[in-house]
Amino acid sequence: MRRKRIAITGGIGSGKSYVCSMLKGKGVDVYDCDSAAKRIIRSSDAVRRELTKLVGADAYFQDGSLNKQAVAEFLLASEDNKRAINNIVHPAVADDFLGSGYEWMECAILYESGFDKLVDTVVVVTAPEEIRIGRIMRRDSLSREDAQSWIQLQMPQDEVKRRADFEIVNDGTLDVDRQIEEILYNIKTKHVTDNISDFR
Repeated sequence: MRRKRIAITGGIGSGKSYVCSMLKGKGVDVYDCDSAAKRIIRSSDAVRRELTKLVGADAYFQDGSLNKQAVAEFLLASEDNKRAINNIVHPAVADDFLGSGYEWMECAILYESGFDKLVDTVVVVTAPEEIRIGRIMRRDSLSREDAQSWIQLQMPQDEVKRRADFEIVNDGTLDVDRQIEEILYNIKTKHVTDNISDFR
């Protein structure tokens, strides 16, 4: 019987990385989908060939590094372009995760990428929008309007909460460590079924 796979997700500014760092402190290693995608784009010959075929010869520099500007311009030009790039990168990341031996993954676009189908349990990290805006502004030196724009680009937090099995509220008031411990206990001791209402 294979071990359960668990995903950590949540919108920008919610504090996913903070929760993952706390998990690491408890001996739980988490596969970072964003970092993995960047590594695979750099190192996979198959992905390099497909992206070059899609974007053009300037997708990569001569030293083999990704031409981020060229790829970003292609991606932002249309939804079809974005979908085409995702159709190359997402399957490669999914295969890498499945072969990695990790039980946990961190993925900001869990449902948009279809990676929710790779896991048995989803934990969403949430925070009130005003707190998220403040975190984004401080972290990335952005204006309030730009921070709000980034939030609006992602799946609404309430929708992610509706789909998830567990929620960690990271609002600066509630005890995040205690919430993590409770979830770890539930995952370890209870059998997760398709009926997520058992755990709400």
